[in-house]
Amino acid sequence: MTDTTPPVLGGLLTAALTDPKLKGLVTHVGEDSLHVTGIDQVRSWAAGAIARETPVLLVTATGHEAEDLAAELKAILGEEKVAQFPAYETLPHERLSPAPDIVGRRSKVLWDMPRVIVAAARAVCQPVLPPAEPVSIAVDEEHDFEELTAQLVHFAYNHVDMVASRGEFATRGGIIDVFPTTAQNPVRIEFWGDEVTDIRSFAVADQRTIEEVRAVELHPARQLLIDDTVAAKADDLARKFPSNPTLSSLLARISEKQPADGMEALIPALTDKQYAVLPELMPAGSVVLVTNPEKVRTRIADLEATDREFLEAGWEAAAMGAEGPVVVEGLDVSASSYRSYESLEVSASKTGNAWWTFAPPGMFAADDAETLPLEFEAAPAPKGDPKAIEQLYATLKLHIGQNHGKVAFVAPAKGTIDRMAERLREHGVSARVATPGLEPVEGAVTLYQALSHAGLVFGGPNLVVVTETDVTGNRVGDIAGAKRRAPRRRNRVDPLALQPGDFVVHDTHGIGKFVKMAERTVKAGDEDSRREYIVLEYQPAKRGQPGDQLWVPMESLDLLSKYTGGEKPSLSKMGGSDWKSTKRKARAAVREIAGELVELYAKRQAAPGHAFAPDTPWQHEMEDAFPFVETEDQLTAIEAVKSDMEKPTPMDRVIVGDVGFGKTEVAVRAAFKAVQDGKQVAVLVPTTLLAQQHFSTFSQRMDGFGVTVRELSRFTTAADSKKIISGLADGSVDIVIGTHRLLQTGVQWKNLGLIIVDEEQRFGVEHKEHIKALKSHVDVLTMTATPIPRTLEMSLTGIREMTSITTAPEDRHPVLTYVGPQEDKQVAAAIRRELLRDGQVFYIHNKVSDIEKTARQLRELVPEARIVVAHGQMSEQVLEQTVQGFWNRDYDVMVCTTIVETGLDIANANTLIVENAQNMGLSQLHQLRGRVGRSRERAYAYFLYPKDKTLTETSYDRLATIAQNNDLGSGIAVAQKDLEMRGAGNVLGAEQSGHIAGVGFDMYVRLVSEAVETFKGLMSGEPIDATDKGPKEIRVDLPVDAHIPESYINSERLRLEVYRKLAEARDDDALTAAADDMIDRFGALPKEVEHLMAVARLRNQAREVGVADVLTQGSRIKLHPVELPDSKQVRLKRLYPGANFRAAAKALQVPMPREGGAKRALNSPNLRDLELLQWVADFMTEMLDAPKISVAGAAADAAAAEKAPKKKVFSVSE
Repeated sequence: MTDTTPPVLGGLLTAALTDPKLKGLVTHVGEDSLHVTGIDQVRSWAAGAIARETPVLLVTATGHEAEDLAAELKAILGEEKVAQFPAYETLPHERLSPAPDIVGRRSKVLWDMPRVIVAAARAVCQPVLPPAEPVSIAVDEEHDFEELTAQLVHFAYNHVDMVASRGEFATRGGIIDVFPTTAQNPVRIEFWGDEVTDIRSFAVADQRTIEEVRAVELHPARQLLIDDTVAAKADDLARKFPSNPTLSSLLARISEKQPADGMEALIPALTDKQYAVLPELMPAGSVVLVTNPEKVRTRIADLEATDREFLEAGWEAAAMGAEGPVVVEGLDVSASSYRSYESLEVSASKTGNAWWTFAPPGMFAADDAETLPLEFEAAPAPKGDPKAIEQLYATLKLHIGQNHGKVAFVAPAKGTIDRMAERLREHGVSARVATPGLEPVEGAVTLYQALSHAGLVFGGPNLVVVTETDVTGNRVGDIAGAKRRAPRRRNRVDPLALQPGDFVVHDTHGIGKFVKMAERTVKAGDEDSRREYIVLEYQPAKRGQPGDQLWVPMESLDLLSKYTGGEKPSLSKMGGSDWKSTKRKARAAVREIAGELVELYAKRQAAPGHAFAPDTPWQHEMEDAFPFVETEDQLTAIEAVKSDMEKPTPMDRVIVGDVGFGKTEVAVRAAFKAVQDGKQVAVLVPTTLLAQQHFSTFSQRMDGFGVTVRELSRFTTAADSKKIISGLADGSVDIVIGTHRLLQTGVQWKNLGLIIVDEEQRFGVEHKEHIKALKSHVDVLTMTATPIPRTLEMSLTGIREMTSITTAPEDRHPVLTYVGPQEDKQVAAAIRRELLRDGQVFYIHNKVSDIEKTARQLRELVPEARIVVAHGQMSEQVLEQTVQGFWNRDYDVMVCTTIVETGLDIANANTLIVENAQNMGLSQLHQLRGRVGRSRERAYAYFLYPKDKTLTETSYDRLATIAQNNDLGSGIAVAQKDLEMRGAGNVLGAEQSGHIAGVGFDMYVRLVSEAVETFKGLMSGEPIDATDKGPKEIRVDLPVDAHIPESYINSERLRLEVYRKLAEARDDDALTAAADDMIDRFGALPKEVEHLMAVARLRNQAREVGVADVLTQGSRIKLHPVELPDSKQVRLKRLYPGANFRAAAKALQVPMPREGGAKRALNSPNLRDLELLQWVADFMTEMLDAPKISVAGAAADAAAAEKAPKKKVFSVSE
């Protein structure tokens, strides 16, 4: 947002300020204390009014209020002038470090000190260190490259090989990639010497440029920056307290200037800098405005208590195995503890700032003399009731017409504004859409696109402000400020990370073990050139010998795939027959399945489906109202689903996305699209609870669009079910959401167009058969977080389309996972910490018989918590009420069985405690953990096992896996691990498991898809090529320096990824794309890489004429296998004297070409590099009728042609 555009609601504030009450409020600025009373909607207007006079610190009780108010004030005062100061999600003395983006945002607010700071109680009462000056970098400035890297390390940025999250940076050549802790996207900074020539932002997913940036500011990623004094102090302390192992290991790391996780707990003991709280840091004369002071006060008191409890409990369970606390006698870390409400007030007045309070009338009594009542009425709020909405239009019409009043309507989405304008005009009210900063006018409704929840009636200016929330009752999110990006569908960067010891499948040699990446110098005659190889180890040819090694050149990287299958496969013998027979058996077995799959596929393809119409305007509007920003993958999935629906063949698509990554929204949009076309939609879910939840989501999103949504499950009464079923038959019900009951006989549809299956892994085969029987020509959309192997299989073979959503929504944090023995104190502290954030807790106890006893124990441990029990053996009504109550936040803790495992989405529940976790399966643990961490708060999962129990090896493995894979989107990783732990067992039936273990998953999938292709071909009557379709190894071994130098790409895994891309490129376009990608990410291509591209072009040419080897043998070049007719042989002799062709061996040899052509000197050197490659390419064109190519690529050629008029002549005579 530029400085020139006025804030959207600026004009509205100007109009409001003509009201005598607000004018009166502003005259009090300068007084030390004041108590203001008024309804909540007045808060943002009052703060805006004061902010026009003096800086304001606005304190709220909760983080959500702070977010809302900050967004409203940004609309009123302007983006630049308002900032929300976020609270750390960790407690001051906990051994956990806050997320880098929070540290960065806090540092930015403290450094910039905007006009208005909005902060929750938790953020205000925790003292902060003075902010560090950010590093700013702009184009055309001088910066020492080394110094900048050192500075980033000092700012605690993490040095990685590829930037993926905030607070990371990567360097290579003259490029630094860095993800600033406060930025939306990472930036790439290019240097020429010490001058910054170029700064551009890029996308994390594919690492490609988005747009140019002029300058960038880098804020630190940690609160405490470790300089020499801090390191020295840490060293000193480590000597003082040698007895505590946890503490000394922490201090040892800090003294080596390594930021350690949890070092925040020790900051006060390590620094001389003064801690201060926000009210002290505001410029003198500011106003600290505390809203709902009583709530803020209790909030702060609770925080203090919990913090103390944590210090006292002093437990700390690192993932696996607990050690002593950080707190030691004699080590004073109290400076960073939360401050009390009173001390905050004192520090504010000490620095000359006013302390004002703001509460609803009658809530917080102050002396009458010091109270200023702001008696405004709330705007009329129908909250979604149709009659009341009609009434509202009438009232507004009256207000404008007879009272000569002004009306403003505020909503964040453009769609809502346009529709509202239409509705108003239908009711005979004139409406105009405002440009930012415009004042409201008499005689019309002015519509503003901004976020506000503060609808009010201002008496003075005769102005009524109505917001979208007042009209519909929906809580609108801050989409106005969210940046919408068109998704860019490009190949995601997913480096093939190989660790020494990983098993790899080589297409021709079978299963080997990865040893290392290595460079070799290849000697050809008297020439040598360097190449990179991957070294694999195979079973030794002779017993008792070390394993055979295979050096795979980088250009054949496409023959390798990582092995997933059984536990530990046995290595194959190189070139042995055992691998061939394993492959042959697997191929035969695969043929059978492929036959069945293809029949099914053919039926679906032949069955005419319904081609849905393109999106309607209503569709766009419904999508605009989505209160979050869609992620790239989500948009891709939505596009894919829509384009499938618009095709005449029935859709069968699987969406795999981790728990809470927004699959439901995809379903909502697809369902809405189907209904727009007059079709009915069935949404099938595994549990009643989920049905209920989806029902509320669907109804809420489609509210006001005239869509009839119904729910059919155990909770529906018999009478209702009857009505709904007849509604389905006569077409009055558009969308029905239900459990297996939908599949009962007797459910008739008038016009079913789309079936959505959620949490697919919970349905049995017969259910799915039943769905298929329902209609073979209905579109089907399935969604799952942990795909069952069969789904993985079917989608991988192309029978079903699969889209995966792997990017987490913005602002998600991974769930912090603890695994450890169960301790009462720990459980109590965990529950209390959640209650402090107004959160809720799931407590999983998987035994119905004594679940009440567990609940009783918890009530004794945490008496202030409201605890409720839920399990599947309760009666429907009770269970429904319980869950509904938990959803409405009537209870704090739900003690339940694994009934919540599937899909209960309660955004406010952010702590999960699981008893006896050692008895659960992996995907179950993952699904359970996915129930928390669905909002912006940091979530905690505790997997506990009884103190006195020794774990079995598998349970230990499972728990360890869950503790390690806690990144966002780790569902697929967990599923793959599950495959490994269980053996890839029954992917397509029992007889298959042996074959998968035998050839590895990827290879197996390839065999299946080949077989499927063959059958499809048979059915459409094309000629069949029954040979092995695998990629053929083509060896080009010529004296050419073709590799990726380490100075260009220094990380092994990224080099591998680029090699693999080049190896898989089958045409010039793919190569050019790969080159663009490299130039964008790593800088200009060095000579060796250009040679690598040239070799790849030559390989593609050789592939077309069936040549597998182009090798140097002594002073000759050998091509093999080659077929030459007689006429060509004569020509060969004439053009290339000294060349010979052996028909039996299909080998052709030609002398190595030298520089200087026919007039060359006797000892002129052999051709090398590009010139040699071009010569071979021309030779193949001439003799083998290969297509003519230029190995340097078409673009490079055109450039060279302008420069060089004279041609070099090469000769090959002996």
